[in-house]
Amino acid sequence: MSKVLYIKANIKPEGQSRTFRISDEFVESYKKQHPNDEVVVLDLYKEGIDFLRPEDLGVLFGPKTEESKKHPHLKYAYQFVEADKYIFAAPMWNLSIPAILKAYIDYISVTGITFKYTAEGPVGLCQNKKAIHIVTRGGEYKDMPYEMGDRYLRTILGFFGIEDIQTLAVDNTDSNPEGLEEILSQAIQQAQEIAVQF
Repeated sequence: MSKVLYIKANIKPEGQSRTFRISDEFVESYKKQHPNDEVVVLDLYKEGIDFLRPEDLGVLFGPKTEESKKHPHLKYAYQFVEADKYIFAAPMWNLSIPAILKAYIDYISVTGITFKYTAEGPVGLCQNKKAIHIVTRGGEYKDMPYEMGDRYLRTILGFFGIEDIQTLAVDNTDSNPEGLEEILSQAIQQAQEIAVQF
């Protein structure tokens, strides 16, 4: 049995997010194919993820104990490292990821939990795990040098030791309003197909 962490990062109300229309279908298909797996939903806006404060740094960089797992910030890093698979659902915002997702990544980038330092350099502690990034983008951003969101997410996950990373990028959701439903329909079908093997 695998533990799947479904990380949602979009401020739009329920039912209005194009990204979540696709990612929710992905999750439903995944559950049908993997009925014994546990899927944990982490909606970052509902969680109220905030930016780190100066007083948080001592906890993040200090020694880790059993009590650390109960800390309101460190609990996210422990939750992350205990999962086997990750679903990131986040639209492109200003060429990158939503700020709340970056804030969450700051919570989980904790030495001694998701990575460690060695004499040879940093080593990720999330080996043999897999992730998918489901992202909607208003225009055509495939292979564009100024697309920073997916590239950043892949880089930080690789830093954690996660090498099996897929991206389902759905472009032109704003630039082609007439074809939007067809674009989303095709993306949902693709998501359902990917979910079978995820």
